[in-house]
Order: sequence, then structure tokens, then C-alpha cells
Amino acid sequence: MSDRLSIIVTSGSREKMQMAAMTTAVAAAGGSDVDLFVSMNALQYFRREGAPEAPAEGEVGQALEARHAPRFQDLFAQAVDLGSVKIYPCSMAMDVLSLGPGDLVPYLEKPTGLTKFLAELEGSYVLSF
Repeated sequence: MSDRLSIIVTSGSREKMQMAAMTTAVAAAGGSDVDLFVSMNALQYFRREGAPEAPAEGEVGQALEARHAPRFQDLFAQAVDLGSVKIYPCSMAMDVLSLGPGDLVPYLEKPTGLTKFLAELEGSYVLSF
């Protein structure tokens, strides 16, 4: 397996955000470098203030909340703390949502565009949520 994983996160559902966060945390704990590109409906959950709760798509999403599973936001932050995870907000989505870098959680990297993110995928496994 490659030591590098790239993840593109665009979904706004609790289940997909949770799976992306768990995948990121497990890969980082296993020694892989992980780059995430956060865009579309996923970007709103990285707001410093006023981030909405992700809606559940079904029974599993509802159970995650009912059983007080670790929040995906916390899993992403913990994965970044491990040092091998970088999360890049999509510059286009930031423009559409009228967000500046100061509006987002501090552990995100400098905003980047999809073209640049895709250009740097060589040698990486790519997942999309």
C-alpha cells in the first residue's frame, strides 16, 4: 500500500463525514501521509463559529449521535495533531460561501484549488466521500 492517501470530501451527510474522518485518523495513526481536499457541502463543517450539525442520511447517522460517537470534527482535528494530515479548503467553495481563512478552523492549510490538488495526486491512493 502507498504511504500516501488523498481524500476528496464534498458530502454534507453525517455518515460520509464520519467515514472520511475515521479513514483519515486510521491512516494517519498507521503512518500514512494524508491530504484532504474539503469542498462543496463539506466545507461548512469546518467553520470556526456557527458550523451546522451534519444531517443523518439514515439509521447509522442517527445512531452515531444517539450513542455519542466521537464527532467527525474532533477526529479530523486529532488526525491533524498527529502531524501527517493536511486539510485544504477549496478556494472556490470559500468564494461561493463568502468565507475567508479566518472564518475556518485554525488547523486547515492555506486554501487551494481543485486543479492544484489534483495535480499533486501522483503516487497516492485517492478516495472520495
